[in-house]
Amino acid sequence: MLPDLSMKNQKMNYHNLSSSEIYQILNTSKDGLDRSEVKKRLIKYGKNELVQKKKVSVFDLILHQFKDVMIFILFLAAAISYFVGDSKDTIVILIIVLLNALIGFVQEYRAEKAMEALNKMSSLHATIRRSGHIIQVAATEVIPGDIVILEAGMLVPADLRLTASHALKIEEASLTGESHAVNKTPEKFSIENTPLGDRKNMAYKSTVITNGRGEGVVVATGMNTEIGRIAQLLQEEKVKTPLQKRLADFAKKLSFAVIGICIALFIAGWSRGEEPVQMLLTAISVAVAAIPEALPAVITIALALGAKRMVRKNALIRKLPAAETLGSVSYICTDKTGTITQNKMKVSDCWISPEIQGIENLEAEQTLLLAMELNHDVVTTEQNQLKGDPTETALVEYTRNNKGYNPSWQNEFKRAHEFPFDSVRKKMTTVYPMNGKWIVVTKGAVERLLEISKTENSNEIDTVTRNFAEQGKRVLAYAVKVIEKLPEEKSAEKFECNLQFIGLAAMIDPPRAEAIEAIANCHAAGIRLVMLTGDHPVTAKAIAKTTGILQDPSDKIITG
Repeated sequence: MLPDLSMKNQKMNYHNLSSSEIYQILNTSKDGLDRSEVKKRLIKYGKNELVQKKKVSVFDLILHQFKDVMIFILFLAAAISYFVGDSKDTIVILIIVLLNALIGFVQEYRAEKAMEALNKMSSLHATIRRSGHIIQVAATEVIPGDIVILEAGMLVPADLRLTASHALKIEEASLTGESHAVNKTPEKFSIENTPLGDRKNMAYKSTVITNGRGEGVVVATGMNTEIGRIAQLLQEEKVKTPLQKRLADFAKKLSFAVIGICIALFIAGWSRGEEPVQMLLTAISVAVAAIPEALPAVITIALALGAKRMVRKNALIRKLPAAETLGSVSYICTDKTGTITQNKMKVSDCWISPEIQGIENLEAEQTLLLAMELNHDVVTTEQNQLKGDPTETALVEYTRNNKGYNPSWQNEFKRAHEFPFDSVRKKMTTVYPMNGKWIVVTKGAVERLLEISKTENSNEIDTVTRNFAEQGKRVLAYAVKVIEKLPEEKSAEKFECNLQFIGLAAMIDPPRAEAIEAIANCHAAGIRLVMLTGDHPVTAKAIAKTTGILQDPSDKIITG
């Protein structure tokens, strides 16, 4: 029996279930689905792609420009003008109506094309296991119950419940807005209403794997995925803007008023003995003259100019009347990462322990730089670009741009052993041969490195770490040791002990210069700003103060 995975049954918290429970619910196994089951599920669940409710045709877009009460009145006025012999007014009115429609059509056509770009976020291929064999298929052919194999550099093809993770990190900025990659684990979580960004045993469609490898069971495809929900929000029924409501109301009132005046004028003239036909023509002429035929065109042109100015600022107005609603804004709720900040980690400070004297003829600063160069999984592409975890990329960029850096280190040191970062140890260790000896470099959380290091100034390290954190910075610690020979047992515990604590690297996702200017303009316009972020309150407060969002002592930081 095929599981029911329709939208109404998507409230199941897969992150609260164990791997065995997931296999049972989805009627699958670690070996994946067999061929007959694949055919059934493709028929039941459909292709794994984002679909539009109904693609808007060019004809529909053109027709939409004429679906307005004022436009109907103008067409009526043009027809009346033609029948009473005033062809000039007819031509003028029709030109204005067509100009109005052309401007609206061009704007909305461009916007619709831009919205279609969301589909391009999907991956092209996926590596899966079916009937015990690993194969590659088109990402659109992935179905619930499939076992997906994940490796660094891939896009996640569907929403998955992870069943295995080996130093797996996934960058989920497209869903959560967080700039740093998330460490993933296959362990289940006991908390039911865990926020999306904290579900570390889940992987979501269109997110990017930056490090490690793993595998997971597909629990949702296509429009049932989290990215699919976003696509659905863009397809919901449109509501009228305040301007559209006011124009519709004005058109109705104007129609009743003009009709009333014309009837009154006709009755008054007829009662005085005027010819009925002559009075009818007079009343019709008054009606045509009373209709402001230029109003729709003037409004459309004004909105089009506003939309054009927004495009210059890289903001897309999908429907022209939406440009008017911006004038009514009193509050703006904004994401932090990638909106206020650059969504790119950058090393802002380094602190070197006063205890360290350097190793193997290297000064203290060079020892820290060497550690930062050796302990990472970043690779350099043929285009000389760094590829990998955003945090590690920032560390390597800082190191290689430092005047104390020695470029020969890249070729001189060949990695012998590695113990990848995991969420339990909270550290990563690499081992390299060095002048007939071995250098062990460990990077990780400050408190974990203090536990395995020989140092007498832990209080000072804690103070420096706290100061960095209060400035909204993420802190990583480094420790090293040089050993004569490798231990027989190649375990992390054997290497991660009796280290020399060498220093700290503090990183921040720096604010955008244009965001600071925009925030100042908002305050000047009387608009209140609210920053929404999944970051720690201390980090959020630091960014809010730096950018000018947090100004008044009464401004609050709320968690929940």
